Amino acid sequence: MGLTSEVKKIIDCYENENAGVKGNLVRMLNTGALAGTGKMVILPVDQGFEHGPARSFAKNPAGYDPHYHYQLAIDSGCNAYAAPLGSLQAGADTFAGQIPTILKYNSSNSLASGKNQDANQAITGSIQDALELGCSAVGFTIYPGSDNQFDMMEEVRDMIREAKDVGLASVVWSYARGEGVTKEGETAMDVIAYAAHMACLLGAHIVKVKLPTDHIMQAEAKKVFEENNIDISSQAARVKEVVRSCYNGRRIVVFSGGAAKGADAVYQDAKDIRDGGGNGSIIGRNSFQRENSDALDMLSKIMDIYKA
Repeated sequence: MGLTSEVKKIIDCYENENAGVKGNLVRMLNTGALAGTGKMVILPVDQGFEHGPARSFAKNPAGYDPHYHYQLAIDSGCNAYAAPLGSLQAGADTFAGQIPTILKYNSSNSLASGKNQDANQAITGSIQDALELGCSAVGFTIYPGSDNQFDMMEEVRDMIREAKDVGLASVVWSYARGEGVTKEGETAMDVIAYAAHMACLLGAHIVKVKLPTDHIMQAEAKKVFEENNIDISSQAARVKEVVRSCYNGRRIVVFSGGAAKGADAVYQDAKDIRDGGGNGSIIGRNSFQRENSDALDMLSKIMDIYKA
């Protein structure tokens, strides 16, 4: 498939990137049901690290098998499948070349969430692993607001550089969390836009953030939002502000599906992301925790929303 005008417009924004990085971005944008549209739906399955196997897969026991997630991403027409090292290794031969993959490079776990430990993640993969697996990209999480944020940012910046050296694109999960952020602030409008902008500043090719609420955590930010009449009255308007914060739309920005919820709420999120100018969704628990036919139906409807 050649470059559509939508994909070319996106790729032209990555002015300093080498042919390998651009080629892998195009590969993801030209895969699946949304190929050529400039929109993306990515299946992420890193919840086993974050929450444990039963909390992640007991609702749909087929999900205990990594092959299930590969096949779900392929059958649903996702642009890519993202997972930690072991999960990708478990199906690397069976599914070679059938779906672009993203190696999730660092991970946390719920056993290390004591009150004296601020948010952090361990590096659990390498560039060599990504190359051996034929990945199109590597993914990293940073926690702006954590006492560990500066170390994480330095790690991620080095990893992005290493990935670029071998032509791999980078996806940054930018989740505000830690002592510097209130619980309500984790999804505040100003904080989400700030976290997305930081991911861009670090060199991310694709930015992943949560959908923001209309709460504004920082007093100085609240003043600026009010003085400049920045519209945050609807979810679509808030998505628009996040996209604007990603170099005025010059970087791909996708939004997480969040905690498990009803299908109608998932569809509304997709409509708001589309209407706000976002590039798409990364939908994990809201897809793989559903029975296969229900998951395929839901993902198909989401993709139809993005095509509209």
